[in-house]
Amino acid sequence: MNHYIDITASKIVNAESWIPKNLFLTKGTGVHNEKLASFELALRSAGIASYNLISVSSILPPNCEIINQNTGNKMLHPGQVVPVVLARSESNKPETLVSSGIGIAIPRNRNDYGYLSEHHTIGMNENQMEDYVEDLAAEMLATTYGLEFDPDASWDEKRELWNIDDRIVETKSIVEISQTSSEKWTTVVCAAVLII
Repeated sequence: MNHYIDITASKIVNAESWIPKNLFLTKGTGVHNEKLASFELALRSAGIASYNLISVSSILPPNCEIINQNTGNKMLHPGQVVPVVLARSESNKPETLVSSGIGIAIPRNRNDYGYLSEHHTIGMNENQMEDYVEDLAAEMLATTYGLEFDPDASWDEKRELWNIDDRIVETKSIVEISQTSSEKWTTVVCAAVLII
């Protein structure tokens, strides 16, 4: 028996309904004998293991509100397909520092889009990772707009803001760092969870 879908009767989806209106940041660590299980435990630690996560590229939508994780999780349902910008680092070598981070560059004019950066590596401490992902997000936002970017000249130390071509850009980050203590897999994740 063949089944057909009458697309003329289907509801047409407005493209704007796919633009996320909210975002939250989260992080977690998992340790297990199995690599995949350590990743699952890291997602559980981050509070996002019950969703079907899909990786997306790195645009912070215009007017997207950054909310806290508890509020964000209340807006989602187990099994829901959820877009994320995800950073994941893992190792099973003893005494290894695994590091991941997400940076956000937020333009002054919230009608413009911003940028989300992700980075994962071995050996970066918390301060190094924070600086790296925030600098990367600011640089990627500047280059996305076709602007020159010099991290030394663009940072306003006093106000702790980026000054890029008369656009003030705030940056934020979330990082997760963990030292492996045995030959078990240690996975760290950071995620920007986008809520449509």
